[in-house]
This record gives sequence, structure tokens and C-alpha cells, in this order.
Amino acid sequence: MSGGNLTAFVDTFARLRALVVGDAMLDVYLEGESTRLSAEAPVPIVAVSARRDLPGGAANTAANVRALGATVTLASVVGDDREAGLVRDALAGRGVSADGVVTEPGRVTHAKSRILSGAQMLVRFDQGSTGAVTSDSEETLIALLADAWSGCNAVVVSDYGYGVVTPRVIATLAELQGLAPRVVLVDAKDLRAYRDVGATAVKPNYSQALVLLGEPVAEARRVELIAAEGERILELTGAQVAAVTLDAEGALVVERGRPAYRTYARRSPDSRAMGAGDTFAATLALALAAGAHTPAAAELASAAAGIVVAKHGTALCSADELRDAVAGERKYARDRERLQALLAAHREHGRRIVFTNGCFDILHRGHITYLSRAKTLGDILVVGLNSDESVARLKGPGRPVNTLEDRAHVLAALSAVDHIVAFDEDTPVSLIEDVRPDVFVKGGDYTREMLPEARVVEEFGGTVQLLPYVEDRSTSGIIERIREVDAPPAYRP
Repeated sequence: MSGGNLTAFVDTFARLRALVVGDAMLDVYLEGESTRLSAEAPVPIVAVSARRDLPGGAANTAANVRALGATVTLASVVGDDREAGLVRDALAGRGVSADGVVTEPGRVTHAKSRILSGAQMLVRFDQGSTGAVTSDSEETLIALLADAWSGCNAVVVSDYGYGVVTPRVIATLAELQGLAPRVVLVDAKDLRAYRDVGATAVKPNYSQALVLLGEPVAEARRVELIAAEGERILELTGAQVAAVTLDAEGALVVERGRPAYRTYARRSPDSRAMGAGDTFAATLALALAAGAHTPAAAELASAAAGIVVAKHGTALCSADELRDAVAGERKYARDRERLQALLAAHREHGRRIVFTNGCFDILHRGHITYLSRAKTLGDILVVGLNSDESVARLKGPGRPVNTLEDRAHVLAALSAVDHIVAFDEDTPVSLIEDVRPDVFVKGGDYTREMLPEARVVEEFGGTVQLLPYVEDRSTSGIIERIREVDAPPAYRP
């Protein structure tokens, strides 16, 4: 399966089983309108017209796993109160069994209630037990984990620090992972506690990453700070991968022995979106379990999070929605006039245009890393894509392996790519004259003297940047290895 074929990984989700363990809670939304202030105090009066009870925390993570097509087991502990029943009902409404949700008498189920006037959240109030679960609940939970482990492909720990994931539960996770390794993703406030679990990936948000690193709050240059500290995050957590979510700035993914990879978020004006981190975690775990390499898994997770951010409240991303999001038809400009109009609008908002070009025949890690780096040089990344005829002239018979339409749709799935346009010539000089980029980017196997485009870019006041390719990654090399695998065995007398 090609690393760039993101929709194929989504199709694989339906064959996966996931185990989610952590703090299940209830998300309550009281919605209405406010037109006056109270006479009792200077506060708005909200005439509540609707109430929504939704699964939150680990329950939301499990609901997202199910919505993405996988089978899911949720292991958690709730009280014997009304809120626990509402959590179970909310799970059932989303196709998630509550059989693994343990009832602990006397425990208060955690609930987060929000009061909204129109699109504005006025207040949130929380309730629920935050101490460790009882030893009886702990024993039952551990037995549930041991029973579910052998049948799952991925494990997601959703630990909000509300007492469900105790030190004994963490030790059990480490033991099970040592005996039968799985894709394990940990989303926890205290990631240090999981250092010996053998996690595949951890998913701190920016604030949690700063706490982990012992760094003071610094809102400026967040991407650069996390990139510089990536190896230390991995060392402190014991994970192979760390995906640090940066809300409107996307996410930065660091991996042992690999360059950092960034995904890009699309801004949403909706301040009512909650639980996008749960969606990101669920999708990243499933994508890794489906065999996606880390950048592709991160792209899928970011796309899924972007879908729920555009919705109201604690929301889900379905497999169909995710497929549509990564198909990317809207990014493919089929004529240059449309592209020029789009770029003119970007320039009116002061955005810097970055341009690069290539065949991008079989999208691999080298391509993805290169495009992510190119994006950092400006605000809008335009990719000029060689037509099929142009690729054949440049690369020889048998190329391209994938058609222009297929190559464009795979590229469009990357969050770093904003616009794609095809060209028929051997060089993109004519296209560059139309795009007039602020920055023209090419891979490091070129020199400025080898690029006839460089002079054109500089005539328009742009600059030329050469970026190094990821070592040992090339389309030709991949094709040659495929041919070697498919070749019949040599005759041996």
C-alpha cells in the first residue's frame, strides 16, 4: 500500500479493533438565547431551549474510533449516578458498547456542563470524582485490559488525571505491551508516568509539552521550540513518536531518527468545537495500526481534527467525511486563470506565495517532508505538477506510474499543500510567470545554475531556496525495488 494513498488507510480502519482506556465523562451543552441581564446580579439570563448530552473524554475517543469504522472496546469507571446513565446512553447512540464501563458505587461521574447563548459559551462548570478508583474497580479494569488486549490492533490511553488510570493500570499496560506489542498511543496530562509503557506515540498539546519539558510558557515561535526539544520529549516519554498539537498552527510530529514533520490546520471561526484532541488521537492510532508511515498518519489525524473543529460541540469525524477531506478536489486548480484569482485574494491578505514543482509520481516520505519544509518558507504553497506527457518525456517509458488525476488527488491530501496546477512543458517557466511566487523552492540535488526558472523568479522580485531531500528516498529507487520483488526467480541449474 502506498504511503501517500491516504484514503486506502481509511478503508483499512474497518478491519481494525481498538481498545480505549481512560476517563469517560459526560459533556453537557445547555443552549439558548440571552436578551437581558438578571436583576439579581449583572449576569446574562439564558433561556435554555435545548440540552445535549454527549460522550466526553475517553468516551469521546471511543466514539470517534467507532465513527471512523473500527471496532472499539472502552474500559473505564463511572459512578452509579444519573450522569453515568447518560454516558451509557450517549455511547449507545454512537454504536459503542458500555460493557467495559465499570460502575463504582459512591463515585461521582465526571461531567462538564457548558451554558451557551447563541454561539458564545458563557460558563462551564465541572463535577465528579477525581481521586483514584477503588481497588475493586482497579482489579476489574485490569482484567478487562488483559482480556481485550489479544484481540486489538491499537490501544489509546485517554488519561485526563481523574483517577481511572492508576499506577497499577499503567504497570499492566507496560506488562501487556512487553508481552504482545501493539500500537499504543498515550494522550495524558502526566506523560512522564508512561515512560516505561513502551508507547508507540504520545499526543501532548503545547501546554502539556511545556510542562513535560519544564519550560516556561512561551507563545512565540512555538513550532521552533518543539522542534528543538523533540528528542527530549521522546526521551522523557519513552515513545517512538510525539505529536504535539498546536491548535490553529496544526501539529508538529517528531520521530526517532527522522526530521520533524508539521501538519497545517485550517482556521475555523467556531469557538464551540470541543474534543478535537480526542479525534486526533483516535485517528492517529488507527492510521499507525493500519500501516501508515508517521507523516501520513499525522495528515489523517489533522484532517479528522479539522472536520470536528468545524462542527458544534463535542463532535465526531466519520470515515466518509475523512475520505472526502483527504481527496482534496477543491485544491486542484484546473486552469491558470482560476489559480491567479485565488492567489490575488491571498496577496490582498498579505500572504507570501511559495511555489515548487515536480512529477510526484509515487508519493513517499521524502516528498512529504520536502513539501512540509517548503510550506514553512511562506503562507501559501502552490505545487506545479508535470502532466503525464511531460513526465514521460522527462523520465522515460513506463512513467508516470500514476496518472495526473491520481497524483493531484494524493498531493491534495497533504495539509501543507494549498493549490495544485498542472503544466505540460518540460520546465515550469511559463507557470512561474503566471504564479509570480515570493519564494521558488527546489530539491537539494539542483544548483541555482541548473534552474532556468531562477532568473524568472528573481526578475519578479522573488527568491530561490534549495532544500535538501531526505536521504535514501527516491521514486526511481522505489520502482526498482518493486520490480525486484515482482521479478521471477532466476533459473538455477
